[in-house]
Amino acid sequence: MRKLIKGLEKFRSQYVSTHYDLLEQLSHGQKPRVLFITCADSRIDPNRLTDTELGDLFVIRNAGNIIPPYGAANGGEGATVEYAIHALGIDQIVVCGHSHCGAMKGLLQIGELEQTMPLVYDWLKHAEATRRLVVDNYQGEYSKEELLEIMVAENVLTQIENLETYPVVRAKLFRGTLKIYAWIYLIETGEVLAYDPETHAYVPPQYLLSEDVGALSGDYVDSNHLPPVACTLPWAPESEDEPKFKSPTRKQGQEQVSIVTNRTAEASRNGNRAPAAEQQAQPHSDPFSNLWLSPEQADRIYRGSR
Repeated sequence: MRKLIKGLEKFRSQYVSTHYDLLEQLSHGQKPRVLFITCADSRIDPNRLTDTELGDLFVIRNAGNIIPPYGAANGGEGATVEYAIHALGIDQIVVCGHSHCGAMKGLLQIGELEQTMPLVYDWLKHAEATRRLVVDNYQGEYSKEELLEIMVAENVLTQIENLETYPVVRAKLFRGTLKIYAWIYLIETGEVLAYDPETHAYVPPQYLLSEDVGALSGDYVDSNHLPPVACTLPWAPESEDEPKFKSPTRKQGQEQVSIVTNRTAEASRNGNRAPAAEQQAQPHSDPFSNLWLSPEQADRIYRGSR
């Protein structure tokens, strides 16, 4: 407690004294442009991580950076998302997971939590889609440490899918007035990786600002610096000529948005023509194929935007 009190004194003497104008401005209201969703873990600080000031970020923090699907829970997460977009007019969302996440460790062994931490058990059930995806598609091929990194990476994308179930989010995505980004913070190096929907891999976020994003991301994926969070998950092709990976697109508003889904493959097997936008899509290496999803579920998946 003494350390906290000393911190308050330092804040007053060093920060407040040099930021009077900012604090006066914030006393009249807030206009954050980014909703930052991350874990409650003490090792991650959104403002320090992004070098932002008071009033720049509207933050949601909880165990595992989880956003329950719309209607699944009447908790504060959904209300905060709705308020951020509708009342504050936020047009960018970042979902940021992190390495060595305790919540994701618990998700990997969720059965052990039911008796010891029942509230944590109930909360992590909102990330069951993440657990199911990893167990069905990755387990047995990777070490526990690698599975944890994969769980962290997949969970960020799962929470973006959950966000898209909220009417206020879906409406703005359709109009093209909202962008969602998937980040992972690596505690051990201080590095942040961002999900690139073109290469379906986590890459340095500055690559996403370049016009040559695909080439830059591809070079990064091909280098030796790619961490295990972007492990490739192939699906079994029906013939040697059939591409091993598929990444169709769909129209969202007036823009085509990269989306991971098995809808095109299912249509092909059933003899149906896929939508024209999906036929034109070029195959990319896809480490995040939700092969266990039904076509109805996959149809609503939104993987993020640039």
